[in-house]
Amino acid sequence: MNQRYAKITGWGKYVPERVLTNFDLEQMVDTSDEWITTRTGIKERRIRGEQDTTSSMAAAAGQQALETAGLQATDLDLIIVATSSPDYILPSVANKVQDLLGASCGAFSLVAGCSGWVYALTTANQFIMSGTYNRVLVIGVEIVSFALDFTDRRTCVLFGDAAAATVLEVSYDPGGVLSFELGSDGAKAEYLYVPDGGTVGPMSQRTVDERRQFLRMNGAGLAKFALRTMPSSFKRTIYQAGLTPDDVDLYIPHQSNVRLIEAAARQLRVPLEKFYINVDRYGNTSAAAVPLALVEAIEEGRIKDGDIVAMSAFGAGLTWASVVMQMGEGEISAAHSLFSMGRARYLARRTSDAVIDTAQSAFLPLYTFINQRRKKK
Repeated sequence: MNQRYAKITGWGKYVPERVLTNFDLEQMVDTSDEWITTRTGIKERRIRGEQDTTSSMAAAAGQQALETAGLQATDLDLIIVATSSPDYILPSVANKVQDLLGASCGAFSLVAGCSGWVYALTTANQFIMSGTYNRVLVIGVEIVSFALDFTDRRTCVLFGDAAAATVLEVSYDPGGVLSFELGSDGAKAEYLYVPDGGTVGPMSQRTVDERRQFLRMNGAGLAKFALRTMPSSFKRTIYQAGLTPDDVDLYIPHQSNVRLIEAAARQLRVPLEKFYINVDRYGNTSAAAVPLALVEAIEEGRIKDGDIVAMSAFGAGLTWASVVMQMGEGEISAAHSLFSMGRARYLARRTSDAVIDTAQSAFLPLYTFINQRRKKK
C-alpha cells in the first residue's frame, strides 16, 4: 500500500474591515502608541463588524480556501474549526460552518486556545494518513474582542479578530506534515482565562459587577511560559523531522508579541528575517494567528514549492503546539540520509544546541528579571 501524506492545497482568510489603531485606544483607555509598540510591536488590530459572527467569518475563510484548492464544499470529508469564541455554547461553530458552506460531511470544533489551529491541523493529518478521509477543511477563527475589557490596558491592546483556513488533501508524494508536537500544562490554566460563563462560574449579577465575563491574563507568567516553550518545541519538532533549524525556510510563530518572537529567534540562533511577522497589523488573533500568517506568507510569495515551514503556537490551557511541513513538492533535507555529510552536520548541530539550551535555561530567570525591571522604568 502506498504511503499517504497530508498536504495543504488551499488557503484563505477573512479579516473584518474595522481597524482599531493604537491611537484609537489612546482615546479609550490609559495607554499610548509608544507604550503598546515598545512592549508588543502591535500598531493596529481588526475588530468584528456588526454582521460578523464566528461562524460567518470562518465560512468566508473556508470558502476562499476551497476556491484556491479548486474544490466544492461537497468534496469535503470533514471540517474542523479551532476556536475559543463560539457563536453559542451549543451548537458547535463547525456545524454552522458546514451549513453555511453547503457541505455534507462531519464537522466538529476544537478548543485549545491560541494553539487550536495547529492542534486541528495535526488532527486532520491523522485522519488523512490513516486512510479515513481524503479532504479536510481546517479553520482557525476568533472573535476575541467580545471577551475584552476595554478598561484594562493589559489585555485590550493585545488582541484582534480574524479567521484563516486551509484545505488538507491526501498525496502519495513525500511531504506535507513531517512532524508535530502537542503539549499542555493545565496547572497554569488561570494564566489566561475567562472566570465566568461556564459551570464553575455561571453568569450572575456578581459576574457583571466584578467584570468576570472578560478575559484575564497573567502577562508575566505567560511570557515566561512562552520563552521556555516555543523555542524548545520548535527544536524538538524540527529534530523529529530529521532536520536542523538551518533547514527551515520560514518560521511562523504565534503572533502574540514581537519581543517574544525576537527572543525565540535568538534562542534558535537563526536570523529574524526567517520569521514571518504580521502581529503589528492584526495583534494576537488567537487560534487564527498562525494560519493567518501562513496564508499571508503564501500570498506574498514567502513560501515556494519544496520549502520547509515550521509553525508553533502557545496559549490558553496552557497549551502549546508545533508542526513542521514541507509545502508542495521538493526534496527533503540530506539529514534524512543515514550516512551523509548532511547527517553529520545534523548530529553536530543537535549536540551543540543541547549544550547551549542548557546554559540558556540556567540564565532564563535572570533574563526574565532584567526584562521586568526594564519594563518598569
